[in-house]
Amino acid sequence: MDIQSQRSYRVGIDVGGTFTDVVATSADGRILVRKVASTPGDLSRGSAQAVAELLAANGIRTDEVDVVVHATTTATNAVLEAKGARTALITTAGFRDILEFRRVRVPELYNLGYVKPAPLVPRQLRFEVSERLGPLGQVWRPLDENSVRTAAERIAASGAEAVAICLLHSYANPTHEKRVRAIVEEVLGDKVFVTCSHEILPEMREYERTSTTVINAYLGPVMKAYLKRLEERLIELGTGRALHVMTSGGGQMSLKAAMNKPAYLVESGPAAGVIAAARIAKRLDLPNIITLDMGGTTAKTAIIEDAEPAKTSEFEVGAGINLSSKLVRGAGYAIKLPFIDVSEIGAGGGSMIRFDKGGALKVGPESAGSEPGPVCYGKGGKVATLTDAFLTLGYVNSKYLVGGALGLHGEIARQAIREQVAEPVGIDLHDGAYGAVTVAVANMVRAVKSVSTYRGRDPRGYTLIAFGGNGPLVGAMIAHELSMARVLVPPHSGVLSACGLLMADHEQELVRSYPALTTECDPVELQAAYAELSRNAVATLTAEGFAPGDIEVRRFADLRYAGQAYELTVPVPGTGVPVMAEIDSAFHNEHHKTYSHMSRTEPVGLVSIRIIASVRTPQPSEELGAAPDMIDAQAQPVTREVYFGKARGQHVVPVLRRADLRAAERAGPLLIEEYDSTCLVPPGASARTDRWNNIVITLEPQA
Repeated sequence: MDIQSQRSYRVGIDVGGTFTDVVATSADGRILVRKVASTPGDLSRGSAQAVAELLAANGIRTDEVDVVVHATTTATNAVLEAKGARTALITTAGFRDILEFRRVRVPELYNLGYVKPAPLVPRQLRFEVSERLGPLGQVWRPLDENSVRTAAERIAASGAEAVAICLLHSYANPTHEKRVRAIVEEVLGDKVFVTCSHEILPEMREYERTSTTVINAYLGPVMKAYLKRLEERLIELGTGRALHVMTSGGGQMSLKAAMNKPAYLVESGPAAGVIAAARIAKRLDLPNIITLDMGGTTAKTAIIEDAEPAKTSEFEVGAGINLSSKLVRGAGYAIKLPFIDVSEIGAGGGSMIRFDKGGALKVGPESAGSEPGPVCYGKGGKVATLTDAFLTLGYVNSKYLVGGALGLHGEIARQAIREQVAEPVGIDLHDGAYGAVTVAVANMVRAVKSVSTYRGRDPRGYTLIAFGGNGPLVGAMIAHELSMARVLVPPHSGVLSACGLLMADHEQELVRSYPALTTECDPVELQAAYAELSRNAVATLTAEGFAPGDIEVRRFADLRYAGQAYELTVPVPGTGVPVMAEIDSAFHNEHHKTYSHMSRTEPVGLVSIRIIASVRTPQPSEELGAAPDMIDAQAQPVTREVYFGKARGQHVVPVLRRADLRAAERAGPLLIEEYDSTCLVPPGASARTDRWNNIVITLEPQA
């Protein structure tokens, strides 16, 4: 390998609510990491700062950075905090209130007074135009262009920054939507961001299609401004030549595509961590994995089977939580796009601890974030957080968080826990802190169940991969509650999502509505439809600079039993004429896997077809090196007093490096401290490292 190729770097930037993580990988296999506090006022500033610090600390020239891949919470936060663009909606006459009708679901079963979140587009900004298409795309009523011009003029007068266009059955025939767009752009010029439903989601189901289109428009101006600002900062730094963005489905997309389709970015950060965990699962030949990604603001869980992350096209964002669970619906806004199936709850290191009106202890979902942060940061935070509880219990090192860049103030943390948690219920300081951790663990157990037991999977047969800044601290506790036998903590666990950015493939996913019973479907016509989608996806990737020979195309089908309301996605192997019997069989098996029942005698309905065209990304070296040690190898052994609750009490716990586990397996309790995270091995468990430098925690069998 020549010197030039060895000095070529790829950089991943993962922006979280508390920290911004940056990872650089070189052609010779080196992995370099950096964590800095996120900058809420302008997240691009923290990203550029983290990249600059990493390059400077490692003597890397800016011209040696070939590619930057980015994941951000900006899209999610814009919806959660209602800070998107002022958006207007143009729809078919009679469908103005579809955002109000939504789906008849209430996420709180016994709460008769539950109020759903207000639509992202207020009623005065929803406009009807005269036209009507049939379900097969036939024109039942021609488009009245005068009604479109009237709507466009009213939008211009309203001060809207974005326009969503969603006409009935436009997935079957986009002609009317294209003409509406042309008239809107003629009247409004380039002053507004315009999204058409046939461009973002050419599928049936009017509410989901309208909601997805509205969310894309709502995010458009915000994300376009943010990504342009980030690009400008990186160009100014000298590293902005090739900027790609992570999608919610686990792939990368170009900067231009991300600006046009920002709805694809809603869960980009969590998706990256799952991609990294899937690569680890494949390397270790682990068939069943559950991931736990706990940072400063949220905890995310996902399931991986046969080294492939579970995916979904049914997602909700809003109301303080992002979910794909069918058991909890109606709390947020529907997005029907490809997502890695992640359940996310407000349980992170910055989660605030409080008592509700009934006197029950609550942890999150409100977070102290990075500014002011937990009380122990000493930046003005007043409300006790989970990090303050961790510090009080001895779980984290007050002097060496993020390699010593962030010192923690133990006394004010203990005071906050004592006054706000322990004294109000008359218990000991440590019991109060442990109670808060117990509540947070219970919340995260629920998140793990939402991707496992709620989907017919038994977590006892899975390995838990714990990562994120706080995941390795609580991973063994969560595994214990679920009777899981093993927890795996990979190298660079605190920045694994940023590592995942550099492992994700560049992807283009296209979908087309294709309603038909499989028994009545013409396989040759179906093959022609797949071929057309494939050509379009390959053309898009080719236009972005990828060689056609490097593009791999995979086919999928969305199916359901006739009469069902929702479908499952199964792969369609090969590139030739599909075999319908094989598609049916794959659907039956997936239905049984998901719902524990199937019926091979029931007719199967094809709903949509989709393809994923991808370009494989070069993977980092198999032998991941350890992060910089926080403990001097020549120093005397370090210990710390750690509290494990009333049942197990206080222990003097050795504080180790990951390298200390290479010689032999060690019995807990143990603490393994690293630059980006701390791993806690509780009493009754043991830990070792495997050949890939993963920490493997084995838990005692449940009685």
